[in-house]
This record gives sequence, C-alpha cells and structure tokens, in this order.
Amino acid sequence: MDLKVVDHPPKDIIITDELEERLTEEHVEQIVEIFNTPLTGAYNWDYHSADGRIRKLYELGKELNWNAQMDVDWSINFPKTEVPTDEMFNPFTGYAPFEAMTDEDKLRFAWHNQAWTLSQFLHGEQGALLVSSQLVSCAPTYDAKLYAASQTFDEARHVEVFGKYLEDKVGIRYPVNDNLKLLLDKILTDARWDLKFIGMQIIVEGLALAAFNTMRMVSKDVLLQDIVHLVIRDEARHVTFGVNYLEEFVKSLSDKEREDRAQFAYEACCVMRERLVATDVFEHFGWDVEAARQQVLQAHVMVHFRKFLFTRVIPNLKRIGLLTDSVREKYAELGVLEFENMTDDATTDWDELSKPLYDDGREVPSQKVVGQN
Repeated sequence: MDLKVVDHPPKDIIITDELEERLTEEHVEQIVEIFNTPLTGAYNWDYHSADGRIRKLYELGKELNWNAQMDVDWSINFPKTEVPTDEMFNPFTGYAPFEAMTDEDKLRFAWHNQAWTLSQFLHGEQGALLVSSQLVSCAPTYDAKLYAASQTFDEARHVEVFGKYLEDKVGIRYPVNDNLKLLLDKILTDARWDLKFIGMQIIVEGLALAAFNTMRMVSKDVLLQDIVHLVIRDEARHVTFGVNYLEEFVKSLSDKEREDRAQFAYEACCVMRERLVATDVFEHFGWDVEAARQQVLQAHVMVHFRKFLFTRVIPNLKRIGLLTDSVREKYAELGVLEFENMTDDATTDWDELSKPLYDDGREVPSQKVVGQN
C-alpha cells in the first residue's frame, strides 16, 4: 500500500468495477490531504457527572451501538435496471437536456446522481469523524468528552456503511463537493471548540438529519432505507447533544462573541445550501453546468427540499441564542425563518431515542441464530 499526500481532494469519479480490474492489494494507494489545526485541548480532573442529559445520551450511545457488518442485511440487492429513487422527486423532469436522453442514459444519470448524493454523505461523515475526535480533546467537561468519544465511534460506523454501500451496491464514488469541503476545513482548523460544536453538531449534522430522512423517503432500495434509518438514530442523539451543551455556553459569551458565532452559523448555512447541487454529475454528462444548476435551484421539488432541510437547524439556532437580530433578516431572505418556532432538539423525546434499532419489531441480523434462515 502506498501513501500519497495531495494538496487538495482528487476530482476523479471512481468507478469501482474499473478500479478492481486495474488494481491488486499491492497497488492500493491511500490518498491523504494534510490539514493543520491550532487545537487547544483540555484535561478534566473531576471525574463526576455534572450533566444528566449528556450522560444519558452517552448511555444510549453505548446501548444502541450497531455493527455495519452484522446488523445490515447486505444480501439485499436492488436491480441496477431500475431508477433508485422515486421519480416524483426528479427536478429534471421536463428539462430539455434530460428529456433528450435515451432511456438508458436517463437510468445512468439517475444512478450517478444517487452516487453523488451518497458520496457527499460519505465525505460529510468523514468530516464528522474528524471533528468529533477533536471534541474529545477540546470539550472542557467530563460528560462531553465521554459523549464525543461515543459519537466518534458512531461516525466511524457511518463512514464504513456508506463506503461499503457505494462500493458494493452502486459502484460509483464522486469527489467531495467544494462547498462541503470548505465548511469542513473551517470547522476542523478553527481553534475555538464551541465553533466546532456549532458548525458540526448544529449545522452539518442538523442538515444531514433532514437529508437522511428525505433519502429514506425517496429511496426505493430497502437496504439503503435500513442503513439510513440506523444512521438517523445516531444523528438524532448527536444534534440533541449539541443543542443541550451549547444552550448554556452561548449565554456566557459577550455580545460581540455571540454575534461572531451567529454570523458563522449563517454563512455555514449558505455554504451548505450550495452543497445540494450536483454540478459534477452535470459536467460528467456534458450539460451546461450553470443552466442545470439554475434548473435545480428553481425546480419546485428542490425549492421545497432546500427549505425542509432547515426545519431542524433554525429552531435549534434560536434555542441556543444564535438567531440574533443581526442575522434574522438574512435567514428571512433564504426563506427559512418560518421554521423558527418549530420544535427544537433540546426538547428530548427519550422514548423515541431509546427505541430498539428497528422500530417495526423485526430482528436485526446480529440477533439471529447463526445458520438460521
């Protein structure tokens, strides 16, 4: 195995079948990009639990661990001859370049679009893995360190499960979106521990939670639905952790510090809205990228989807005190301020978070007797 250090993420689209034909294990190349961070860590010498809510989330994380190899039924195969998502949610229906395609190319486009979306899930989960590992060091309280450690393990599973699904079931992997990478770089390289909480737990994870719920709704693959269901359960705890932990801390900031965090949160939301546009796919199929981008931005289904993503983020920002007067009008211009009075994630439904891995009564594969059909 070779280790190759690069200055920026690769831009190549990886086709798994083609890669397997060219490479053996001896030829596998690990591509890494180095980043430096002025992370300030903190020991905590008082090993007593001081926040029952955070400790309870930690206990739930231990109880509800799942294994991507054993608790997911990888024998399920969705046919590649079918479009992987509900076509009612296709923003390109009626769009001339799409309608001019053959049925075969439309099918290829659908799978590439699905691969792009899932690839961004994968890259985002790696970012969450790196950030949560930083929080173990820099979170100042004992309970937060324990929970951040359990979240790090959650994120490792998410990277594993999305990576395996893309490689084994889709066969296509797209590079990280520039806007997602920009935000991850900012969160990872900022020295302020609370900004890492705001950027990852509130913005990235909050938007991801809504995106995962949408994917579970529109996907026609039962396997992917099950994977996303398991990931959603973890993510719900992560967002709840961020809201509960930040609510009191933000109150301790000066007005200037609070406004600085509020502006960062707003800018992060703007960046993540652009993450929803699969420009790499448009380019791969030879489309006019800007025209296709405008089609996505204006399509009714995508306008609704972009707004839906903020149903968790906006009330959480309000709860922790970062929906300040200086940014309220900016969110109004984005069309998402209407969500500010929806239920936030500080109001925890412990019964919902404590449900078994699958909520429909079936057994997960690891609970079955070995050899049982």
